[in-house]
Amino acid sequence: MKKLLGLALLVAGTIAYSQSHHDVDGRGDHAMGFSHEKTTHHFRLTMDGGAIEVTANDPNDTQSRDQIRHHLTHIAGMFSAGNFNAPMFIHDQTPPGVPAMKRLKSQIKYEFENMESGGCVKIGSSNRKAIDAVHEFLRFQITDHQTGDPLKP
Repeated sequence: MKKLLGLALLVAGTIAYSQSHHDVDGRGDHAMGFSHEKTTHHFRLTMDGGAIEVTANDPNDTQSRDQIRHHLTHIAGMFSAGNFNAPMFIHDQTPPGVPAMKRLKSQIKYEFENMESGGCVKIGSSNRKAIDAVHEFLRFQITDHQTGDPLKP
């Protein structure tokens, strides 16, 4: 009986997690202006911060590429101003690291760069507390978006 109960709880948890991931994708598509199914996200941790990378899956999909670039340019500006409304909307919560990133916004640099089929927001700081907050934020993104990216720099 205990095994059946444990299995039932595991299945229920898996269904809830799948629904949560589906909800994140849906809110993300709305907020970003492009489809998660046509694009690939990566969240990279570096020694001085990290990066948010998004690329179109099809190199000929210039519409997604242009939407990615527009969105990430906007995100770099918002984050620089301490505005994290987009990730708070997408994830339906305040992601870990955001309170410190807001508080330390003058210590963190956000820089947009074009990539061949998308773009990247490079995030950097020389402040240890800011770097820790960025890492916390990016680890949450990796987990919630299920990207499989490394959780260490």
